[in-house]
Amino acid sequence: MNSIRRPLIAGNWKLFHGGLSATPLAQAVVAISRELDAVDLVLCPPFTALPLVAIACHNSRVQVGGQNLYPKDQGAFTGEVSAPMLRDVGCKWVIVGHSERRQLFGETDVGVREKTVAALAGGLIPIVCVGETLAEREAGKTLQVVERQVRAFLDVLAGHSVAIAYEPVWAIGTGKNAGPAEAEEVHAAIRSWLGDLADRTRILYGGSVKPDNAAALLGCANVDGALVGGASLDAASFGGIARAAQG
Repeated sequence: MNSIRRPLIAGNWKLFHGGLSATPLAQAVVAISRELDAVDLVLCPPFTALPLVAIACHNSRVQVGGQNLYPKDQGAFTGEVSAPMLRDVGCKWVIVGHSERRQLFGETDVGVREKTVAALAGGLIPIVCVGETLAEREAGKTLQVVERQVRAFLDVLAGHSVAIAYEPVWAIGTGKNAGPAEAEEVHAAIRSWLGDLADRTRILYGGSVKPDNAAALLGCANVDGALVGGASLDAASFGGIARAAQG
């Protein structure tokens, strides 16, 4: 990690803890956050749990984010959630273009760009996700794919606070993860494409991050934090990753 950029650890709860069980988990993270004054913490629960988590995190150092958004503010879009809605319920952040959205729901680079624009216009800080599939990695196309994904939204970032999450698709929920050297190579490349935004844009690693591998990954010069999936469903595990970020 670089001392210029404050570490960011974001927990993506995915399709878990969408009801009353969200409150004790969020409260446990809030309790852990009191000893972590050098790390930014974000929880991204399902939409149905956002109000509960926002209440649990009120007046704490833990911020709240959505897992997705629709690129229009309002209209006849049944089942969708907009940036203003997320702001109204207490969100400051939103995940955009997660690999599961790209792989399972057909989100494209163009769609990710539209959602990034909507998030910024709506006053949210996007965590924009990029990453290659196993087939793309094995074909030696990792940097080519990731650069294409980054450049699809790069020109809309000027003047805004954003985070980028590198999450190799083959490491999401598989227990596999890129080693520190592999992660650093991609993170350094992403930073090289950011131009004037490079020094202040936090680049997170996502993909089976756990307390036992967090320190090595977060010790890389261009890894500024983590987008945590499964390990964020346990407060102790999430706290262990956050402690590794604080150093």
